[in-house]
Amino acid sequence: MPTNPLSPLDAFDLTGKVAVITGGSRGLGRAMAEAYSAQGATVVIASRKAEACEMAAVGISEKTGGTVLGLGCHVGDWDQCTKLVQRVISEFGRIDVFVNNAGMSPLYESLGTVSEALFDKVIDVNLKGPFRLSALVAEHMVATRTDDEPSGSIIGVSSVASTQPSSGEIPYGAAKAGLNSMMVGLAHMFGPRVRANVIMPGPFLTDISKAWDMDAFNENARKNIPLRRGGEADEIVGAALYLASNASSYTTGSVIKVDGAMTWAAG
Repeated sequence: MPTNPLSPLDAFDLTGKVAVITGGSRGLGRAMAEAYSAQGATVVIASRKAEACEMAAVGISEKTGGTVLGLGCHVGDWDQCTKLVQRVISEFGRIDVFVNNAGMSPLYESLGTVSEALFDKVIDVNLKGPFRLSALVAEHMVATRTDDEPSGSIIGVSSVASTQPSSGEIPYGAAKAGLNSMMVGLAHMFGPRVRANVIMPGPFLTDISKAWDMDAFNENARKNIPLRRGGEADEIVGAALYLASNASSYTTGSVIKVDGAMTWAAG
């Protein structure tokens, strides 16, 4: 696609686009959903708990005035992934933005105590599901666009664990490293009609952080994170809007860190 002729601010407009976000009922996913809706997109939020998605959809719609649909989907289930994509296309006729945000990282005592069931669950949610969803969405985008139209955008939400995993998140880090690699592959396979990129967050103070020892976290942040703190959910929005919109029309196959410089590697 040629250089974007829009003004810098207009390039972030999502009016007329349909955006789907897995894990969209809370945390970073909900922050992205609100931002996309506020910028004019029709938004679908999906997670394992349909009721939570429906409630979040109502709340976001009331706040932004936009069309927001909440759907249940366990992204670790291949068939449910297929049904989610089919439902959105049936409901709205298209998908322009797809965010693979759902993720999980269960605790374990040691690597030797990691069960096959736990390992499979981590791979299913963090890698297998995003693979199936991205494959279906990318093929839909290719089939419904011309090279002269704005490209569709698929975004993977990874983790700093994909490059520098702690001892408690090795299966999770391996799955997220696979996600990083997969998104780069999608960018090469499906360009120019599809752009595929990764957001690689560091620690964010969402609902998941309620289980943390915050004194220990804050001490570690002061020593190891140049910005000396964790991120707030709305601080993911800039990267999410950039990658979803025409502002990033020449960005694909990229891994964008949003981690306060916690990690040294670029991804």
